Amino acid sequence: MKKLYFAFALALTASNFYAQEDAEGCKDHPFFNRMPNFRIESCPGNYNAVDLPIANGKKKHVEGNMTTIAYVFNDESNAKKPSPLQIMKNYENAIVSKGGKKVFQGVTEDDGNIAVFNLSANGKDYWVSVSKMYEPQGGGEVGGYGVMIVEMEAMKQDVEASEMFKEISASGRIALYINFETGKADIKSESQKTVDQIAQMMKDNPTLKVSIEGHTDNAGNAAANQTLSDNRAKSVMNAVTAKGIDKARMTSKGWGQTKPLADNGTEDGKAKNRRVEIVKQ
Repeated sequence: MKKLYFAFALALTASNFYAQEDAEGCKDHPFFNRMPNFRIESCPGNYNAVDLPIANGKKKHVEGNMTTIAYVFNDESNAKKPSPLQIMKNYENAIVSKGGKKVFQGVTEDDGNIAVFNLSANGKDYWVSVSKMYEPQGGGEVGGYGVMIVEMEAMKQDVEASEMFKEISASGRIALYINFETGKADIKSESQKTVDQIAQMMKDNPTLKVSIEGHTDNAGNAAANQTLSDNRAKSVMNAVTAKGIDKARMTSKGWGQTKPLADNGTEDGKAKNRRVEIVKQ
């Protein structure tokens, strides 16, 4: 992340801290309110990739539409500057209130004080970091900080019941990308149409029996991924049953991370591996 934040670090050390207007064209991200008495120094945005710390010595590679907002303190306010902890907690509270979670908080060689958060909202996956605390006088008072938001599109798929049945008849299975709440088996509203089409396929083909099988990527603990895939497969089966399909026509099974379709070394590959397969019995 050193290269990514190099321009930001220069902006903080060379900024006019008495200016009170935001940089032209810049505004806060809609998810967050800035800390009081800060202004936006810069807000570059483009499609980019970054490695974010998720544990001591471990990083996660994320890529997507990235916005980096550099905030500087207005000294003319005569207010007391916040501490790094105050800033971190401000953003943590905002993200948790929206259903997100803190993934990492600590000190790294590249970023100094940094907190990393993950949030799923509006059908997208967001990774957020708060870092680059600039302390002009030392003593834990922050004169500037950076917020980076990486917006990743969730895997989307619209498949009609007839298309599902055609694929299952030809190959014996179909991979569906049903979006769940992060780390949970709760089906997101944007994937309800896919569930509806599974039920419709079963109604249109009353002799069809299927196994609903969950799969994950390799992030995290293998045992936890196995449990998560089991629960997600059951969740889909129960959702289809709720649409009037006889549960005797379906079974559910989780495979965890054991049967990847694509390379888990890329975010695109991970997204393809997080799937639910409908398998003809």
